[in-house]
Amino acid sequence: MTITKDILYIGVNDHSVDLFEGQYAVPNGMAYNSYAIVDDKIAIMDTVDQHFTRQWLDNIRQALGDRKPDYLVVQHMEPDHSANIVNFLETYPDATVVSSAKAFTMMKNFFGEDFAQRRIVVGEGDTLTLGRHTLTFVTAPMVHWPEVIVTYESCDKVLFSADGFGKFGALDVQQDWACEARRYYIGIVGKYGAQVQALLKKAAKLDISVICPLHGPVLTENLGAYLNLYDIWSSYRPESEGVIIAYTSVYGHTKAAVELLAQRLTEKGCPKVVVTDLARDDMAEAVEDAFRYGKLVLATTTYNADIFPFMKEFIHHLTERNFQNRTVALMENGSWAPMAAKVMRGMLEGCKNLTLCGTTVRLMSALSDESRQQIEALADELCRA
Repeated sequence: MTITKDILYIGVNDHSVDLFEGQYAVPNGMAYNSYAIVDDKIAIMDTVDQHFTRQWLDNIRQALGDRKPDYLVVQHMEPDHSANIVNFLETYPDATVVSSAKAFTMMKNFFGEDFAQRRIVVGEGDTLTLGRHTLTFVTAPMVHWPEVIVTYESCDKVLFSADGFGKFGALDVQQDWACEARRYYIGIVGKYGAQVQALLKKAAKLDISVICPLHGPVLTENLGAYLNLYDIWSSYRPESEGVIIAYTSVYGHTKAAVELLAQRLTEKGCPKVVVTDLARDDMAEAVEDAFRYGKLVLATTTYNADIFPFMKEFIHHLTERNFQNRTVALMENGSWAPMAAKVMRGMLEGCKNLTLCGTTVRLMSALSDESRQQIEALADELCRA
């Protein structure tokens, strides 16, 4: 793939992976992106996953012909991008590694060597001239590891964005960018909104025509839309109007109450209602939707004087990603001593700017006239919020 006259794509597609980072379902695989900047000097931007060593090295040879790379720029040390540093340096013994000081410390941890005799340590604002093309390095600590740098190439106005603007899915599969980019961002980077905001402020000063991420497609058109979504996600603002109802149900009674609430919300004109069974549906999708919409209903049973395990896991995913700026409603079920609402409130205490609905729906085993009235009142409250 030719990105510009002098910048070539040399990454790989992975259709063998089922769980990215051991937890995110990726039915459409993953792309591990790498790029070659061909000038008087040649820079390779990042490596790929260890399972694709031969293919990646072949891609480099095919892209460069008889020429050999001068530099390997390492922007991020997660193994899906750094696993082939040693293989690259053995293949090209005259090449130099360019990366941040923290990255070289991590190389020592991963490979037992920090390449002190063949490295260039770069920091904020440092440059590397290849000929016509000059690379400027921008530090991006905790987006989403501490060693991360991103790289701006000023001739073709290309931002090599590390894991920023990445998405799930291989490049030979057509799918909506926003859906899988949102799930990727919320799941992997979502905790670090403040750091992403800092990087966006730096990016706003650059004249960018192309974004080259380490996962997902190269972005070349309507870049403002992508930047706007990242601004929304990293500032924890709701992206869309709507309600997500996340529930667990043991014998179906809580599910029946949830379905009644969803029906009444729809009938009252709520623009979007999403219902998620936390025991059966993709947890990462549920977390994504909780951050996408402005209103969240948590419905679960009291279980061992606590809450059902899938709900506890879900709330934990939210709080560790700095869930905030939302309206939240609670529904609980308990046959003799309902505790779920109290437990959920406690788990959410540390979240910023949450508005808890005044109506809490309580089921004593199953729907009753009283709980149906509470559901009606909650539907009215959510539609007014």
